[in-house]
Amino acid sequence: MKNIKIILMILIITGLVRSQSKVGTTAAPFLGIDISPRTSALGGSFVAVANDAFTLYSNPGGISRLKNNEFIIAHTPWLVDTDLNWAGLVISIDDENAVGLNFTYLDYGQEEITTIENPEGTQQYWDAADLAIGVSYARNLTDRFSIGGTIKYIQQRIWHTSASAIALDVGILFRTYFNDMKIGMSISNFGTEMQMTGKDLYRKIDLAPGDGGNNPAITTILKTDSWTLPLLFKVGVAMDVLKISNYTLTTSFDALYPNDNSQYLNAGIEFNWNDNVFLRSGFKSLFRPDANQGFAYGIGLKYNLFGNTTLKIDFSSEEFGVFKDIQRFSLGFTF
Repeated sequence: MKNIKIILMILIITGLVRSQSKVGTTAAPFLGIDISPRTSALGGSFVAVANDAFTLYSNPGGISRLKNNEFIIAHTPWLVDTDLNWAGLVISIDDENAVGLNFTYLDYGQEEITTIENPEGTQQYWDAADLAIGVSYARNLTDRFSIGGTIKYIQQRIWHTSASAIALDVGILFRTYFNDMKIGMSISNFGTEMQMTGKDLYRKIDLAPGDGGNNPAITTILKTDSWTLPLLFKVGVAMDVLKISNYTLTTSFDALYPNDNSQYLNAGIEFNWNDNVFLRSGFKSLFRPDANQGFAYGIGLKYNLFGNTTLKIDFSSEEFGVFKDIQRFSLGFTF
């Protein structure tokens, strides 16, 4: 218990200190997008729920609590014709240990390049994409407490210019003695800064345009600023408030402290019928000024294919201000 208290104190202090940073001053904002239809339908409150492969993204400390191996792919048609894709795999080594792998890819598409000389197009195309690849490990330290971490590689690229970073996520999950209520905490994206480099930053310059005889085309490189990652501290609770026969009602709440925006609260509720049909709803970004996101809802279906192999399908829809609604889809297997 002494070690648990020390870990909790470090998580809280680090999150509170870093949450004082300025608004909108970080790189890789795609790391803050919900990739899971289930998480989205619960209003983004999942750090303490943490009971499927999506916990690789929300709280790696929960993967050692999964009873089976699990693989999930998710797709989100994101803003202005971009596509967000995610895949995650959790392998249970034994009753105490688990490992995981996840991949996030935000595709901005491509567009034909135009110039003053060729306003109709040059038949060349530029493109842009963001990606993150993470490897996770978690362990059950007791029958109620688990801890885990993810080390990940992050890259942002636009045509021939890119920036990369290495980051660490740390999460814990604790099941209390009060009606098995769960408490989860995580710190995401603690890592190096990102700075854009590449041949698109090369420029030719005349250092002395008023003097004759000098070289008018010296190659230079534009220097870009470096930016920190969007550090996010989350603490949440989840509890089954109703259990009757084959029906379960679960509520969840997350408090989030980002270093690039103001603090806010997510809340969700999930109705489970016979562990086959799931109805979900939630609210995101409560008490956050000028928030675009709000009410969300979704449905999940689970079907046993054979033996221990189960098919899972999830869908969610979320309000997103002037961009109307955002839909997410996922397909998963437990085995």
